Amino acid sequence: MLTRTLKLPLISLASTTKALYSTHIVGDKPVLVRDFIHSALYHPLHGYFSQRSRSVGVLPNSIKFNQLQGRKAYLRYLDNIYKQSDISWFTPVELFKPWYAHAIAEAIMRTANFSVPLKIYEIGGGSGTCAKGIMDYIMLNAPAKVYNSMTYTSVEISPSLAEVQKETVGEVRSHIPKFRVECRDAADRSQWGHVEQQPCWVIMLEVLDNLPHDLIYSETQISPWMEVWVERKHDRETLSELYKLLQDPLITRCVEIMDLDKTKTTQSTAVSTLKSIWSKVYPKPRRCWLPTGCLKLLEVLHGVLPKMSLIASDFSYLPDVKIPGEGAPLVSTKKDGSSSDYENYMEAKGDADIFFPTDFRLLEQMDHYCSGWLKHHGDHSSKKGKKRRTIMLETSSFMEEFGLPTKTRTKDGYNPLLDDFKNTKFYLSVPTHNIK
Repeated sequence: MLTRTLKLPLISLASTTKALYSTHIVGDKPVLVRDFIHSALYHPLHGYFSQRSRSVGVLPNSIKFNQLQGRKAYLRYLDNIYKQSDISWFTPVELFKPWYAHAIAEAIMRTANFSVPLKIYEIGGGSGTCAKGIMDYIMLNAPAKVYNSMTYTSVEISPSLAEVQKETVGEVRSHIPKFRVECRDAADRSQWGHVEQQPCWVIMLEVLDNLPHDLIYSETQISPWMEVWVERKHDRETLSELYKLLQDPLITRCVEIMDLDKTKTTQSTAVSTLKSIWSKVYPKPRRCWLPTGCLKLLEVLHGVLPKMSLIASDFSYLPDVKIPGEGAPLVSTKKDGSSSDYENYMEAKGDADIFFPTDFRLLEQMDHYCSGWLKHHGDHSSKKGKKRRTIMLETSSFMEEFGLPTKTRTKDGYNPLLDDFKNTKFYLSVPTHNIK
């Protein structure tokens, strides 16, 4: 087996006391990058989300946008909120409550089949603000039988956030018997139980960005891709990368879906020869981050919820990313009220958020692939037998269609929900008649 160890950069594990917990992430054996990231974020004792119930903020009251003069007043208001708390960031559903969740509820109500009880699953429900907002809206706007028979299940990996969700939703007494939190990993098929044959909705807000990713590396423009592992150096105090030939099944499937090796079969001999010469004269290493956590989650969801309708929202791109590689994450921490970004993902040891941009076209490809329609060896252009109807919308378009944009508009007409979230999108996917 071909392996190659990266000499730099090395991350010291002895620089701080807190860093010593990395022994739980990287022990005597190397781990894939996705496993390193999963532990850094979700380790039961030391993970970023597990140890910080306040990693996701909760606003005590809704922001009265109509009482703010404009953008400057809004930014001052936000600045004060962040300074007063040790919160890393407030999610859009929190900043714009209840209107953000109400728009999602309206989207569900317009397309849901009310001949069967409404069943909603939310993956990574944060503080429970989305769940409460959706249930509030359905209680007030849907027929009574829809609300009375509905169930809302939050699948939450963080025990501390699970408790916060129960408190938030429990503020409305009638919601309590309809809502439950299952503290588990949504990507673990064994924890789902039997296959759910009834139609249902799955909501994922800012979930894809925190799903573990893998990293692949190539020495030159034409060298084969290799999967990246993280290992502990012999001095026991530093971490480095280890390269191996592609062998992990999940990474291999992701590479196939992304068609990263398409140049091998589509380029002429002359072009390949020129590229080979160029890569030897000017070798340029390549690094590419793969959304293997998303692929695994979609495989599980399509397996256990074959008739699900999906609403996902996330970042389509991230500014000022310091980590190298295509699709690289931001690794950000907050100390003493100010945020800072790491330049190496291996510096994240439970004290930093790791979040990725979402390639929504790739998300659509993976969605179709996991539904059983789009296979990497099949006809990508044909719509025959398509099992999903999908649409991607800018957040502003989604809110204008399903929400009440006037509720988040300031006095001078500035609307932060429509104007400030240009790097976020919504993805909607519903089953077609081809679902058996």
